[in-house]
Amino acid sequence: MILSVLEEDTALPPCEAEHGLSLFVETQERALLFDMGKTDLFARNAQRMGVDLARAAFAVLSHGHYDHGGGLEAFLLRNAQAKVYVSGLAFGEHRALRPSGEAAYIGLEPALDGHPRLIKVSGEQRVGGDGLLFDAVQEGGPLPTSNSRLLARAKDGALRPDPFAHELNLLLWEAGRAVLVTGCAHRGIVNIVRRAQQLAGGSLRAVVGGFHLSDPASGQSEREEVLAAVASCLDRTGAEIFPCHCTGAASIAYLQDALGARVHPLRAGMRVLLP
Repeated sequence: MILSVLEEDTALPPCEAEHGLSLFVETQERALLFDMGKTDLFARNAQRMGVDLARAAFAVLSHGHYDHGGGLEAFLLRNAQAKVYVSGLAFGEHRALRPSGEAAYIGLEPALDGHPRLIKVSGEQRVGGDGLLFDAVQEGGPLPTSNSRLLARAKDGALRPDPFAHELNLLLWEAGRAVLVTGCAHRGIVNIVRRAQQLAGGSLRAVVGGFHLSDPASGQSEREEVLAAVASCLDRTGAEIFPCHCTGAASIAYLQDALGARVHPLRAGMRVLLP
């Protein structure tokens, strides 16, 4: 399984960085795109890396925030056939409280809702023959502190704390081993990993993506006891760990200290052969 990082908060030249995430994954059977970043930067970086987006058999949009789905239209223009799997709740109204008190819109482009190539997902859904999308996790582990500033429009019309029912995670199988890919882990990376292990029936080969152990607005990492709980959970999986995006540099350093060579930070422009 080959992972090409098309967009991330850091980059290796000649690729550029942006606060967002986009991963191109190639299994033995097919290629897929996981998230489309904030703008069309993921597509420009793909060109620099020699990655052909038209090869993606399908795409996944992990949740309804602009830094993961802002490039959705750019992908649809560059790939003429791939279905895009997205939560049926992803196009809801999502906002973030700014220090000024403004509840800024951070959602997807509403005009794209209803596009004929979007496949709305609820619960668990098999994708591509070797993948499984899931949205439900049982809470118990720590949640990102910055979730408290993230809001969604409820059915009664009020802005309320976002429960992140629109967040999808992806399990991919190859050679009998499962890889977990997560976009931002707003439901808590510990909770997501535990559910992934249940669905996979055991161990994980790798855990890839944003773990949301840092506040993107302030750069503040989660408390040490939270980082310790995450490190302990990841350690017990036996998996190789590939953190990026909202995990945060300081939190990644903590995981490296705790788990050593099993932690492999990702940057845009990297192409990684998953072990």
